[in-house]
Amino acid sequence: MPTPFRHTEPLPPKSATGTAAEVYAQLGLDFGIAEPSTFVVLSSAPELLAPTWALMRESLIAGAGDRTGKELVALGVSLANKCPFCVDAHTVLLHATGDHALAERLARGLPPQDEEHARVLEWGRRTRVPGAASTPYPFPRAHAPAYLGTALTFHFINRIASALLTENLLPAGAQRFRAVRSLAGRSLARTVRRPARPGVALSLLDHPDPGEAPAWAAGTPVGLAYAALLRAALSGAGLLDTDDQDLVEAVVQDWDGTHPPLNLAGFPDRRERPGARLALLAALAPYRITDADVAAWRRPEHTDHCLVHLVAYGAFLAVDRIESTFSAQNMQEAA
Repeated sequence: MPTPFRHTEPLPPKSATGTAAEVYAQLGLDFGIAEPSTFVVLSSAPELLAPTWALMRESLIAGAGDRTGKELVALGVSLANKCPFCVDAHTVLLHATGDHALAERLARGLPPQDEEHARVLEWGRRTRVPGAASTPYPFPRAHAPAYLGTALTFHFINRIASALLTENLLPAGAQRFRAVRSLAGRSLARTVRRPARPGVALSLLDHPDPGEAPAWAAGTPVGLAYAALLRAALSGAGLLDTDDQDLVEAVVQDWDGTHPPLNLAGFPDRRERPGARLALLAALAPYRITDADVAAWRRPEHTDHCLVHLVAYGAFLAVDRIESTFSAQNMQEAA
């Protein structure tokens, strides 16, 4: 059977022990899929696995607000980031919520008929452009931590999926058939519709104090999960020298949300600065990462653990750029 993984060969989940095994157990219970490839691919760097799951669980699954609305945010983010794997996944999950007609309209490229759904989907799309998804939000203010956390979760997961997975959610692209999408969604319906207790995933984090939670999280578990993932992902900066770090961080800081041109003008040459090129592609256009880009950077000491960390570092720089505008909006509202 073809593997869904590109550039890495993660260990089978059945061999997982410790925290990784606990993450898979929670995934099976609360997500309904025990071994989703978006998480299996992170297992090559286990310290990223738990905080990624924690952020998704505490926002999308256990956070306040309507699951259909949060799935629409995740779908809007995935469309904006050109991540077909995640677009298909959230279409299936909309079937799981029971919104079958909505899921199929979106699968055909049609807008939602419900105006509220349309506003939420568009808000998710706009989050790719830093500062564009401004208030007032198309959801209750009390639900903002979960909706913002969901958007940030999938800005990260989209980039991991685009860089390190194939486009096929199911073998041979079976998710492209309506009957398969519907059946897959129905198989997850009971789990998706079951309430989840907030905070459970925080026990998996390997650091009792992951750092300062952002103000927009309003004291919810989403904030601690975000701080933990930030700490874990940005540690990948150590795989680059100082000059490459400075270059990558400066480019992402100036990023306006656009997709790079086809010729990747302005990106470092893979022969001269392969690490900086990989990190920047992970941030701005992970779907453009090629075998040649990875091969140019790989050395005998560069394990799958290193590659996943470097991709996660670049991916999270983009997430952090978007998050900074959420924080700025929160400060303006508080002033």
